[in-house]
Amino acid sequence: MTVGVFTLPADKKVVDAARLLRKTSIGSIIVMQKGKAKGIITERDIVYKVIATGRDPKTTKLSAVMSRPLKVIKASDRVESAASALRANKIKRLPVVDKNGKLVGIITEGDLLRVYPGMVDVVSEMQEIRKSKPNEYYTGICDICGCFSEELSRDEGKLKCEECIEEDAV
Repeated sequence: MTVGVFTLPADKKVVDAARLLRKTSIGSIIVMQKGKAKGIITERDIVYKVIATGRDPKTTKLSAVMSRPLKVIKASDRVESAASALRANKIKRLPVVDKNGKLVGIITEGDLLRVYPGMVDVVSEMQEIRKSKPNEYYTGICDICGCFSEELSRDEGKLKCEECIEEDAV
């Protein structure tokens, strides 16, 4: 996730967005209305919705051409949720908001590609765990409490330490 996302008010002109995109070497800007993220303007939006249609970037407001509604995820969501949202909505950038709806960052396809090799390893390990026999033990981190254990057992598809298994039984 990238923090420090660039934003502009919805009443700014497209030319302002284009200048900021060029100055910062980024591909998108979040458009704000009344302190809330309401849309996104991308290089593609500027080309397709303004230049190719003959609109004047000096007079066209961002609110008229921004992509909306803005799809977002919560900062507490898992990376898999971000990947699913990008794919399901056919978008390349996904703003991240905190529990109060405040913009805290943006996650891109590029961000996911950087963590992809590690995700493949995790998925492979999870498949191995699901195939294991109930009385097999593992060394690693408990999926429930996060503590290291040399005797993790598979329980309901998760690796659990003895203490967490006992707590579930009570």
